[in-house]
Amino acid sequence: MKNLLCKLYLAVILSIIAFSSWAQLGISPVKSIKLAGYIGKRVDQCIELQTKTQDLEELIAPFTKQNETKLWQSEFLGKWIVAAVTSYRYTNDPVLFKKIQYAADGLMKNQLPNGYIGNYPPETQLQGWDVWGRKATLYGLLAYYDISGDKNALHSSQRLIDHLLTQVGAGTGIDIVNTGNFLGMPSITIVEPVILLYNRTKEQRYLDFANSIMRSVETADGPQLISKAIKGVPVSKRFPFAKPWYGRNNGSKAYEMMECYLSMLELYKITNNSVYLYAAERTAASIIEDEITVVGTGGAGESWVGGKKKQTIPTFSMMESCDASTLVRFFYRLLQLTGNSIYADLFERNIYNALMAPLKQDGTQIAQYTPIEGCRHKATGQCNMSLTCCWGSLQRTYAMLPELVYQATDGKINVNLYIASKATIALNKKQTLFIEQKTEYPVTDKVEFEIGLEKEANFSLALRIPAWSEKVSIKVNGQEVTNTIIRGAYYPITRKWENGDKITLTLDLRAKVNEMNDHQAIVRGPVVLARDSRFNDGDVDEACYFVQKDGYVELKPDSDKPDDIWMEYTAPLVLGTFNNQPEPVHFCDYASACEKWDSPERYRVWLQKSLNVMAEPTENSY
Repeated sequence: MKNLLCKLYLAVILSIIAFSSWAQLGISPVKSIKLAGYIGKRVDQCIELQTKTQDLEELIAPFTKQNETKLWQSEFLGKWIVAAVTSYRYTNDPVLFKKIQYAADGLMKNQLPNGYIGNYPPETQLQGWDVWGRKATLYGLLAYYDISGDKNALHSSQRLIDHLLTQVGAGTGIDIVNTGNFLGMPSITIVEPVILLYNRTKEQRYLDFANSIMRSVETADGPQLISKAIKGVPVSKRFPFAKPWYGRNNGSKAYEMMECYLSMLELYKITNNSVYLYAAERTAASIIEDEITVVGTGGAGESWVGGKKKQTIPTFSMMESCDASTLVRFFYRLLQLTGNSIYADLFERNIYNALMAPLKQDGTQIAQYTPIEGCRHKATGQCNMSLTCCWGSLQRTYAMLPELVYQATDGKINVNLYIASKATIALNKKQTLFIEQKTEYPVTDKVEFEIGLEKEANFSLALRIPAWSEKVSIKVNGQEVTNTIIRGAYYPITRKWENGDKITLTLDLRAKVNEMNDHQAIVRGPVVLARDSRFNDGDVDEACYFVQKDGYVELKPDSDKPDDIWMEYTAPLVLGTFNNQPEPVHFCDYASACEKWDSPERYRVWLQKSLNVMAEPTENSY
């Protein structure tokens, strides 16, 4: 843990040299962006086939009656609104705007005279998922207000929280950490939208409420998310084994824990209390060291379980889509506040693997869990409804992917993700930058940037250099840069730019083998590959051995791949325990594996390694 933290903070220092104004976040200078290529197609699919087709009547229905005692139907509508608003910011689709307006009106029309919006009766309010649902509702109303300017939505948001203030906190005798499940973590997450409400109203009572909740976190009944993080307690070991698992005492619930730290970071932006940022970074370090699997996310049973070391074992309920989605948001928020490019490396790996896998390649289905081996399963619904919590989480994070590509302020532009795209960025009040990325990365290793300017301008363009790329080349207008390029940091190019200037970045996409627990996985840049039974080239569960040359596996692309597979290669493997001659075996990207979602199909990332006692022993021999 200490070594990891040292690396993280070293990367922070290097990144801040290139980009020093991350903490002062205002309106983004990125005025527009349009993604193309694989990621652009996937974002469009999610918006068109999932977000825009959502049955709003089903989501509004739970708010028309207050008869719930323990379930979480009330989270779905608010989460959908946030996803739809994020999508609208990207598309400016008037049809989507009307749906958002209808959904927000559905919430406001079902607000009770006392300000409550939810589906719990007075006698069970504050129990189960009630406050969590109110959090989603508040977030949705504020998101709608931001794009519409509808004062009714802002007024409704205030009434919602003013009513909650009569139920918890000072003078009520009820501490919010004693409400709901999982040591109060779902209820604590209301801090984030409460801060957003404060930002829009400047009403002191909302900031006071957020501060009081965060103080409650450290009480004996709370989850002690700050003190345990600062002490370096791993996220899976902060509390004893929970019985029942999905109940009050599970302090390792991943989605809700990360949402709590997102709330802390939002409060940090207002208070500048560095303890909140430090606790979040310590927690991120634990997640990276103890939980993240090769595909960029983690968790089982929707909780942190020390899963990094267990990822080669078939596991029940592995890697919930809510966890993968929230992890992208968590790492992105830390990137914004620290400038540490390591966080961008992490969410890039998550995006290309864990985040792409739950959405079927044709955009028609969403999975709740995406294990590292097995088959894909469509989510079956929750709370007697046709969707799950993962629907809204996945839609929201897909829609925000365009926001992750660039971060710009004070004439400095960081490039976080390499995705075929066109963007318009305000350099100042008078000048606009048009920047295009021409690339098929990570299928190919080159990214070309073309600069568009009405007149020459001085600014810094900083390229993220992934820590995994052992070789890196940067050319400006065909001339190789000569300064040292540091992996795991941003490389700033500061100069007077002219219209038509070009940058060419070449990264190292040679395939490498990761080894763990006598298993092997093959990784090509940020993309993880998997065996897939659809290729009919042997048993995907068979032991094998990757043939490597100078530490790399020589992949051969398959030019005849089907449309439902993004990447397809053959790799030289020695199969089984008898034949010692390598043969070409097919692999595809993990997100495309078992794309038909048919249970007889099987895929596998971690392949058991055949033991060769005749080879010279290594540290990986057993």
